[in-house]
Amino acid sequence: MKYLALLSGGKDSCYNLVHCAKNGHELVAAASLRPEPGKEELDSYLYQTVGQDAIEFVAQALDVPLYRHVITGNAVEQGSEYGGRDPAHAGGIEGDETEDLFSLLSTVKNHHPDVRGVSVGAILSNYQRVRVEHVCRRLDLTPLCYLWQRDQGELLSEMIEAGMEAILIKVAGIGLTTKHLQKTLAEMQPTLVKLNDLYGSHICGEGGEYESLTLDCSLFKRKIVLTEVEVVIHSDNDFATVAYLRIKNAVLEDKAADQYHIPSPPLLDDDFFSIRVAIQNHHQQQLPEDHGYTDTIDESVVGPITCPVSSRQSGSWVAVTNIQTASSENISIEEEVTECFYIIRDELVKYNLKLSNCAHINIFLSSMDLFSAVNPIYATFFGTSPPARACVAVDLPQGIRVRMDCIAFVEKSSSDRQALHVQGLSYWAPANIGPYSQAIIVDGRIFVSGQIGLIPSHLVLPSPQSLATETALASQHVYRVIDALKNNSGGGWKSFPQADLFWLTAENDLISARNACRDSKNPTLFLAVKSLPKNALVEKQTLHHTGRCLVADEDEDGGTLREEVPIYEHDSLSSPGIDLSWEISRFEHSKDACAIVSVKGDIGPSTEENSFRACAYYTQHIIYQAISHTISDIHLLIIAGGTT
Repeated sequence: MKYLALLSGGKDSCYNLVHCAKNGHELVAAASLRPEPGKEELDSYLYQTVGQDAIEFVAQALDVPLYRHVITGNAVEQGSEYGGRDPAHAGGIEGDETEDLFSLLSTVKNHHPDVRGVSVGAILSNYQRVRVEHVCRRLDLTPLCYLWQRDQGELLSEMIEAGMEAILIKVAGIGLTTKHLQKTLAEMQPTLVKLNDLYGSHICGEGGEYESLTLDCSLFKRKIVLTEVEVVIHSDNDFATVAYLRIKNAVLEDKAADQYHIPSPPLLDDDFFSIRVAIQNHHQQQLPEDHGYTDTIDESVVGPITCPVSSRQSGSWVAVTNIQTASSENISIEEEVTECFYIIRDELVKYNLKLSNCAHINIFLSSMDLFSAVNPIYATFFGTSPPARACVAVDLPQGIRVRMDCIAFVEKSSSDRQALHVQGLSYWAPANIGPYSQAIIVDGRIFVSGQIGLIPSHLVLPSPQSLATETALASQHVYRVIDALKNNSGGGWKSFPQADLFWLTAENDLISARNACRDSKNPTLFLAVKSLPKNALVEKQTLHHTGRCLVADEDEDGGTLREEVPIYEHDSLSSPGIDLSWEISRFEHSKDACAIVSVKGDIGPSTEENSFRACAYYTQHIIYQAISHTISDIHLLIIAGGTT
């Protein structure tokens, strides 16, 4: 696609351009925001303003037009989200410096209407990413963020090996002084690694330790040569010097064509490459004759066909299930989705909640062909940081094309809920292909959206399709999403799996996936469904927990927050005509638990409603009789068909 460069002149913004070119995108313009005349540097939360006196040279070296606006706003909204979760209030915030970026990119689009992407050099800054993506969404632009979540040590080495010549033009971190100004990345690498080892300083300067100016890279048509500079000292003390380089003059010089190799990170990390190998080794195995699954599944549904919508509150949690229209035969699919959301909205109102309180939504379609029609309507009900989501196609009752369930949380403040909603193309994990967040964390629970095995840099499935590669990628995406959420939420917690669901489109793939992905401790369910988004072979959905549990305490109002490790239990028993087994993840001193219960046998009369009621009755009865501890709520996923 044709794209524009958000240009600070630093190493990150320029090296990301190198990877944009490597991935086949065409640079047509550059854009940069600057302080008002007379100011060389601005204390901005969002923009690098030091070195702005050299930005014209960088654009000329790239041989593209440069568009510049003055920063007039301030950091009005400093939270982790930008814009409201309610779609009516999801726009920009008046007076915020983010709106200067919106104005700038609008200007570029007016001059270059064929621009579809924006290069962004963010590595770790969630604050920056959220705001740039918010602007891009409003302008229908795709962020290109190939440095996002990269290991900083590896990234700096790659920049040097790729011929990136960038110098330090500002220092503001412990161990850095004026003597380091104008030194190149190659010259500074040993010092930066040492400071990281001693003090935890960011090797790529993500903590504000230093800023840089690129003099040459493989995308430059000419190189920049500084001819006159001046050191400006803001403060000089024993802890950390703050100083920058004023660029007073420079020239552009011709250069020979670059022949550098530009490396890309491997598609799979070692741990997930081993999953791929394990599935490949098992994939040729055939299911045994008595494999325990029904030969045909007439219905794959949540809840019984005849059950109406229901909702229930347990503590601060509200669950709404079996959401579908009473009759959808004479309405469009868009109207059917809208009616489903009206049902959810009306149920949540009973608990003084809104759609923006939803943490996770499951959406079941009668055909994945409906996905492209459902998604735009779905998007209209959410603003910033929409809930996590999983979407699969299953056999629904005649006349029903959409069924949903959702989980919402009663928030005391907006900070109770945090989201990871990455929309840019990168090597990290897939940008969201719909109106959902990759993950939502609330009350210690981490809801991760269903992940399919997309190649993140292009949002395509591996070709030819491979269950092994897709499963390994889906599992890696889950891991990376949780890791990024941990970093961006301030960290200080671990993540423990509480339940995994693997949705697969071929029954014969269940054994291969189970052999490679079955965690002996974690409750895990493998399910065969009709189809998945983008015709993927597998989708992984997971629920994790931070291990931070609120435990009742007589001396503390509201309880005490404790760090706990989950207890995993597996057991089974038989009752006349029924075999039952269960897997549980629970915390000893709280009610934060998850259970997967399997029931098999002759559970009564053949009608579906009676079978469901008998199954539900036996499940609840045996759980309460056989499990000595308390489970605060039970969520049943009933797969009807045969007697399973």
